[in-house]
Amino acid sequence: MKTRRRSWIGLLFLVPAFLVFGLFQWYPIFSNFVLGFQEYTPGLDPTWVGFDNYSAIFADDRLYVAVQNTFVYVGICLVIGFLLPIAVAIAISLLRRGKGFFRMAVYVPNIIPAVATYIIWQWIYNPQFGLLNQVGGWMGIEPIQWLVDKNLVLLSIAIMATWSGFGTTAVLYMASLTTINSEMYEAAEIEGAGVWQRIRHITLPFLMPTISLMLILQLLATFQLLQEPFVLTAGGPNDASLSVMLLSFQYAFDNVEFGKAGALGTLVFLFLMLLSFAYIRRSGLAEKRGS
Repeated sequence: MKTRRRSWIGLLFLVPAFLVFGLFQWYPIFSNFVLGFQEYTPGLDPTWVGFDNYSAIFADDRLYVAVQNTFVYVGICLVIGFLLPIAVAIAISLLRRGKGFFRMAVYVPNIIPAVATYIIWQWIYNPQFGLLNQVGGWMGIEPIQWLVDKNLVLLSIAIMATWSGFGTTAVLYMASLTTINSEMYEAAEIEGAGVWQRIRHITLPFLMPTISLMLILQLLATFQLLQEPFVLTAGGPNDASLSVMLLSFQYAFDNVEFGKAGALGTLVFLFLMLLSFAYIRRSGLAEKRGS
């Protein structure tokens, strides 16, 4: 009885956290789901329209442009932003000196405010006096329209996002690397294994659980691309950087079509939820096979 009573007392301490989580997380999600079936104008009573909002967004050609842009952006981020933290973390772990300095240097971009980050990169990408074009000019390269060229705008945004956010992931990888027994490296080195062989057969296998987790987290984050194209390009040029979440934002706050924004947000939520469930199921099956 005493144990059960203590359990209930402990659960009571969690009630405020559950209330806050429900109010600020699940209630907005539920409200957005309901909004997708309504026509709503601020100041007026909502009107129930069924699946009209979903039909309208699927009839919008910009949706397919936004979906394509989002998948292209996710692919670029997987090539650049997913592999870079792994390489940086392994490289720093191999250093004999200066590990503390480089760990700090890698993480510094994460503590720069988002507004300052965008200002810095707008200057870097500026076609007239930007840093990249100045350096390119010294090498005889013609100025490049980084944020204006439709073929480069998503790559430019991905580079900026990688620079500003990969530090946290790299630090997590470095923390995982500290759990590897150094005697394994010493034994491999005595047996004549080179650096690449040690990385391939010791480091990467130990990092695989962390790599798998970071992969799904990056997929979830990059699919929700909004802030960067909103600030840097407003979805341009000619919708070349329009993402799904930016389209939802434009439905709501540019066109005052909150029902369509809610419907699109619900579709994104369901897609990311299915992606998460697929990862959880795959991880569970992998653990069962391993055991």
